[in-house]
Amino acid sequence: MIRVLAIVLLLLLSRQATAASALTGLWLPESHDGIIAVSRCGGDLCARIAGVVLDHPNDKMPVDYRGTSQCQLALITDARQTRPNLWEGHITDPRNGDVFGVELHLDPQGALALRGFFGIPLIGHTQTWTRYPGSVPANCRLIAGVAQRQGNR
Repeated sequence: MIRVLAIVLLLLLSRQATAASALTGLWLPESHDGIIAVSRCGGDLCARIAGVVLDHPNDKMPVDYRGTSQCQLALITDARQTRPNLWEGHITDPRNGDVFGVELHLDPQGALALRGFFGIPLIGHTQTWTRYPGSVPANCRLIAGVAQRQGNR
């Protein structure tokens, strides 16, 4: 009996890990103004700004509402799987520090659907992010046009 329970538990955990791994990686938001890295953080999913698209090579890195560089800035730190292919948590707007509810899932085409909302998901907005096949430098600096071309591959 214990052996059967252990096998069932392992199967459930591996299913969760597979669902999370499908969401992890680099994503290009609809706005094409940055690259977001989604990764595991314990049993949750987290997201951070991995790349920022700058108009010119010498432009300053944008800062958040506290004056902190947006490079590697955490956006999501607590998204938990609530159902197969559905993760729920909170997302922080780096422009003003506002915190919203967030739902993440893969759509049928393999894109990341991110729904930000205030209060209940019914009152919110969904963005579709595409997987970013390129790489991002450690300093997060991407020049306009380069990130968009790599994201459209």
